[in-house]
Amino acid sequence: MGSALRLTRAYILGAMHDGTFHASTIRISQREKPYVVMIQNLILTMGGKAWVYREGRRRRLYVVEFSRSFMRGLQIRSRRDRIDYARGYFDAEGGIPSVGWHEPYLYFAQKNRSDLAQLRIILLDLGISCGEIHNPSRRADPDYWRFYVGRRSIRTFAKVVGSWHPRKAFLLSRIAGETQGAAH
Repeated sequence: MGSALRLTRAYILGAMHDGTFHASTIRISQREKPYVVMIQNLILTMGGKAWVYREGRRRRLYVVEFSRSFMRGLQIRSRRDRIDYARGYFDAEGGIPSVGWHEPYLYFAQKNRSDLAQLRIILLDLGISCGEIHNPSRRADPDYWRFYVGRRSIRTFAKVVGSWHPRKAFLLSRIAGETQGAAH
């Protein structure tokens, strides 16, 4: 996790891209229980109510569930809000290789193209170069969209946005260090 875990609903809004919405609650699910517990603690610290449970007996999937009213009225306004939102989005929908690739990379992917386009604009405004939004395989899924963070911007992304997801934060710090000697 980042050195200064700043409590923010903007982060949770970004993380909600990995969520499902029900009549009165929002559920965010992940395989990593520590990440789900961290979101629960963020919500509790900000005065909300949240609970964590394992979904199913045999599945390794953990869920944090909280009231939809907790997010009511939230607007992304400041630069800090945009950074926190992008961090939450990365922790939910960002991709990072877990094995040693020749060229490290980061990407964002999801089905909502316009939502992804808004995130890309936020990152560009933060000085992080990004590739174009594209569909990796229309045959496999015509409604799946992705864009890459520019390789030369990985260190900037790590420094400005970062990650609070335990696995992604570790991997991001590793590849950001590897790109340190890369040409800029």
